[in-house]
Amino acid sequence: MALEEKREKRPPVTPMMIEEEAALRNGSRGLPPGPWAEAAGPRPRTTERHIAVHKRLVLGFAVSILALLAVTMIAVLLSVRFEECGAAADGPPRAGGNGSLSGAARQPPGAGQPPGRPEEEVRGGEAAEEEEEEEEEEWQRRRELPPWARPRLPRHLRPLHYNLMLSAFMENFTFSGEVNVQLEVRNASRYIVLHAHRMHIEAVRVAEDKLAGGVRVARTFFYPQTQVFVVVLNRSLEVQRSYNLKIIYNALIENELLGFFRSSYVLHGERRFLGVTQFSPTHARKAFPCFDEPIYKATFKISIRHQATYLSLSNMPVETSVFEEDGWVTDHFSQTPLMSTYYLAWAVCNFTYRETVTKSGVVVRLYARPDAIRRGSGDYALNITRRLIEFYEDYFKVPYSLPKLDLLAVPKHPYAAMENWGLSVFVEQRILLDPSISSILYLLDVTMVIVHELCHQWFGDLVTPVWWEDVWLKEGFAHYFEFVGTDYLYPGWNMEKQRFLTDVLHEVMLLDGLASSHPVSQEVQQASDIDRVFDWIAYKKGAALIRMLASFMGHSVFQMGLQDYLTIHKYGNAARNDLWNTLSKALKRVGKSVNIQEVMDQWTLQMGYPVITISGNETTDNIIVISQERFVYDSDTKSKDPAHGDNSYLWQIPLTIAVGNTSHISSEAIIWVSNKSEHHRIPALEEANWLLGNINQTGYFRVNYDIRNWRLLINQLTRNHEVISVSNRAGLIDDAFNLARAGYLPQNIPLEIMRYLSEEKDFLPWHAASRALYPLDKLLDRTENYNIFNEYILRQVASMYLKLGWPTNNLNKSLVQASYQHEELRREVIMLACSFGNKHCHQQAATLISDWISSNRNRIPLNVRDIVYCTGVSLMDEDVWEFIWMKFHSTTAVSEKKILLEALTCSDDRNLLNRLLNLSLNSEVVLDQDAIDVIIHVARNPHGRDLAWKFFREKWKILNARYGEALFMNSKLVSGVTEFLNTEGELRELKNFIKSYEGGAAVSFSRAVETVEANVRWQRLYKEELFQWLRKSLTQ
Repeated sequence: MALEEKREKRPPVTPMMIEEEAALRNGSRGLPPGPWAEAAGPRPRTTERHIAVHKRLVLGFAVSILALLAVTMIAVLLSVRFEECGAAADGPPRAGGNGSLSGAARQPPGAGQPPGRPEEEVRGGEAAEEEEEEEEEEWQRRRELPPWARPRLPRHLRPLHYNLMLSAFMENFTFSGEVNVQLEVRNASRYIVLHAHRMHIEAVRVAEDKLAGGVRVARTFFYPQTQVFVVVLNRSLEVQRSYNLKIIYNALIENELLGFFRSSYVLHGERRFLGVTQFSPTHARKAFPCFDEPIYKATFKISIRHQATYLSLSNMPVETSVFEEDGWVTDHFSQTPLMSTYYLAWAVCNFTYRETVTKSGVVVRLYARPDAIRRGSGDYALNITRRLIEFYEDYFKVPYSLPKLDLLAVPKHPYAAMENWGLSVFVEQRILLDPSISSILYLLDVTMVIVHELCHQWFGDLVTPVWWEDVWLKEGFAHYFEFVGTDYLYPGWNMEKQRFLTDVLHEVMLLDGLASSHPVSQEVQQASDIDRVFDWIAYKKGAALIRMLASFMGHSVFQMGLQDYLTIHKYGNAARNDLWNTLSKALKRVGKSVNIQEVMDQWTLQMGYPVITISGNETTDNIIVISQERFVYDSDTKSKDPAHGDNSYLWQIPLTIAVGNTSHISSEAIIWVSNKSEHHRIPALEEANWLLGNINQTGYFRVNYDIRNWRLLINQLTRNHEVISVSNRAGLIDDAFNLARAGYLPQNIPLEIMRYLSEEKDFLPWHAASRALYPLDKLLDRTENYNIFNEYILRQVASMYLKLGWPTNNLNKSLVQASYQHEELRREVIMLACSFGNKHCHQQAATLISDWISSNRNRIPLNVRDIVYCTGVSLMDEDVWEFIWMKFHSTTAVSEKKILLEALTCSDDRNLLNRLLNLSLNSEVVLDQDAIDVIIHVARNPHGRDLAWKFFREKWKILNARYGEALFMNSKLVSGVTEFLNTEGELRELKNFIKSYEGGAAVSFSRAVETVEANVRWQRLYKEELFQWLRKSLTQ
């Protein structure tokens, strides 16, 4: 349903024109020139000369004229009381009024009643319409778009300061506001164009800061296509002068996920509500009229009026609170530093908090539901936040810029978290942690989200990208520092050197290997383009490129360059060239000369990544041939579209390389590869030696070898795998599986590499193998011969499963165990064993579930609960599903709720899966942000894949209406439901659906088609080759 249809109808409001306050002080009652002057002003009495001599007629007509004049004058006198600019949100352009504001206009709509939409009305009659038409014709004659129709705001004004006063009416979910914007005029113009969306504007006034009086407003209108509100003045604003724009408005506290929206939770059987904001990237305009682009940094002074039963939060601390007799209170917050609109935030809630203080005096508070605070669920997040602020202050040598940082845990939010400056908002699942029922994996997830958001207090809040094309400048750095910051908290976990590979590098290469990928920096023309830049390319590829950059620069020089970058650009905006220039200067200071911009432009302005192929030269000893080409999963795309051909892509590649034999590996050397093919001499390259490229996988590329070198590497892994580093063992597994999937390697090579895993004692290679096997498993899990593949994997896992066994219940132990790597390895092996049908694993899971049901005591070890729940639901009867469903509803621990919900999607019963899919759209049962995960997890279940795909198509309009504006959500949903479709019939269904569907996500659907085409192609070309090798291998 369209927004306008949701809003309550009310009688039309008649706008009344007024004179400026200065004119009133001088006693003037005349109307300013404009369309309303003709309509309301007295007309000359030219009819008298046509009056007949008859005295009665003359007398009667005179009385009529006098009465008409009296009524007209009364209307004029009344109109000088105040102006009401009755423009409704998203209405068509209409004439407005001008003038000052009176106290009457400041009252909330209907004393707290929901704002309605006034009926359409003509304001100013034909004269106003003619003036608008003349203006449109004038812009057409100039062959220019009017300033309100352009994708970006015109540059003639700059906001310096906002004074924003809000009243929140939580009983009916409305709010009213008054915003005063101090404007600096750069170029003369009679138009003020700023963003405003889904609100009702009550009144507008423009005045100079000095006591020179107001500037008359000719009219105002909304232009929905660009989500702007236009104030047309009677004269141009003067250059280098300051003006104040005052707007009074009201709007709804929406029941959605963006702008100023509402959420709720249940405490002691009572449903309680809260209001919170989510403005990134373009939703501040839904909460107050503003210049909603990152470059328009300004200071903000916020005041929030609310019922005394609530508290309010914003970016800065409360300066004063004014209590009223009627049970209301107004909180006045301190002024912010210069910041972009999308980092402004506020909340109205009845949460409680705990606090701590950093060494530098920053007050850190965590606000959450009272029962969560009482249980101590926020204590872990609070404590690591204090330590992380101190870490970042030391690493960046730039102090945290605000006096406080609040962490707000909310039940409903579109993203894991949002880094609003001084008021970071988290969905409860990503910040609340109960040590007695949370796994290491959950703790790691919470930790990394907090590390990410805190990095944004520097990269994003303090230094903001100029425009959305460089969103990776903040998201890439925050994602990279997730691993650096977690290493600071847990040094033995080796996150940046190891887990980064499987969780970032390997994952984003899957996406970036599609022909439909895009550069990490991509052009953004208008608001509708912004959504597509917020994806894993910006986050994960950005992080991977930053890691590669830090590696070839040297970490200490890189750190010094970041310190300079933040110091130079703090409280301002920066673009990628600003970063490149600063890093180049840092290199020069240590005597190195590398043009960072020249190198990195090839990585940030081109899509995709290269595959390096290293081959021996058959005619000359110690000479190797190194070639590069763009890696693409579906080679057919190169022939379909020449733009994807080899010759159009070239990178400067920092290739690290080493030579090894059965007992030793040489120190690495770096070769800068900048041509399509190059010859290089490698000393001591004997016949029995093997080559290894991309040491520790610091580079953002894949490495392929000739078959002889692959055989030598496989032999080395089998004999003594520890000669090759843990990172490179994981890298060899991932490269081999993906090179085979794309047709660069025979299908048996990655499966032969896997054979050494029975002796592998490190977690990372097992994790890499598990993640690489997953898409292959999904390509095969509905095929006739799937059991052959299944049996092969079970054989590789069996011996390690027996060695490691199952963990004991550790409810009384510390959550953060010293043996993190060992416990994660055990978990990975158990997951593979249960997933592929190991009988002992299945029996153990069923025993643990049965014990829980019979005793009503959950003794399942924390680190494998999700595996046991899923396996139990899959193997056992409907009663187990109902038991898990009951536990999902009764638990209040957010970590437990998440894995219980996901376990329900593991059922083999299609009726239960259909039931769950239908329940997922009920917000009272499944939170909005969790419904997507339900649908995706059903799609990953081979028994539910077709059900989820059918449900997705049938419910697309509902899903798109709910998630269409939220970054990531639609693309995550489209990808999750379609990525494992792999038959010709499913490909046809996808293409037919795209032809008929309505709504956005065009880029996501284009990517989905390419993925499914590649899946179908693999089935056609390589499936039988793989099964033939598996049959042969199993019989040996």
